Amino acid sequence: MTKRSFSTDTARTLLESQRVATLGDLKDTLGTTATMTVFRQLNALGYLSSYSHRGKYYTLREIPDFDEHGLWGWHSVWFSRAGNLVETARALVEKADRGFTARALGSLLHVECKHALLQLYRQHRVARDRIGGVYVYLAKDRDQQRHQKLCRQEQADTLVAPPVEVMSHDLQAAILVLFSLLDEKQRRLYAGLEAHKFGHGGDRKIAALLDLDVHTVARGRRELFGRQVEPKRVRGTGGGRKAVEKKRPRSSKRSKS
Repeated sequence: MTKRSFSTDTARTLLESQRVATLGDLKDTLGTTATMTVFRQLNALGYLSSYSHRGKYYTLREIPDFDEHGLWGWHSVWFSRAGNLVETARALVEKADRGFTARALGSLLHVECKHALLQLYRQHRVARDRIGGVYVYLAKDRDQQRHQKLCRQEQADTLVAPPVEVMSHDLQAAILVLFSLLDEKQRRLYAGLEAHKFGHGGDRKIAALLDLDVHTVARGRRELFGRQVEPKRVRGTGGGRKAVEKKRPRSSKRSKS
């Protein structure tokens, strides 16, 4: 029986066209049911698997335009220069100025990452300390740990210094309550709005208050004031009161035939 050969051009064309693809997409395009055949093609081309969606999406290494964190998203699918979610979490914690809480890192990565951080901590690949009532994940290197803790403390000190002093504890509590009721996108935009009110240094002050990454706050502010927000309908299609059809007034007299 003659062994069928496959050209990498077919897989390349699909990925260059769609940017990302699943294993099923690639099998259909190559006309095969063999998983190993697909991965032979991907290995020959050089590929990355997504850290979101349990790694089910693939792209060529040459396609992503990574941001300053080494992340790239295509619609709702996310890839990292560091690789999978665990390695991405480790890389970001290692280089972060003040470490990361699970919530702040999840906001940056657009996925829940608590289990990835716990795995890294239990494997002694990152450190962890309870600071300000929450667990903060820190670099394994002790010098970097000290730097991260110092930066976090300085940021906390900035939060209670002028002009943030004018914000009462009740107002801070109200902001935190409202923030907890919002979805991810709304949180980012709301944080950007509050940061804008402070002017210079507002991104860092609000990031510390809401335990967000400062880049997330800056992004929300840019989106909000750069008119990059697409308003959504409050009611779904077909919602609301039905339109009343106007009826023609009847003639008082019938026309005689």
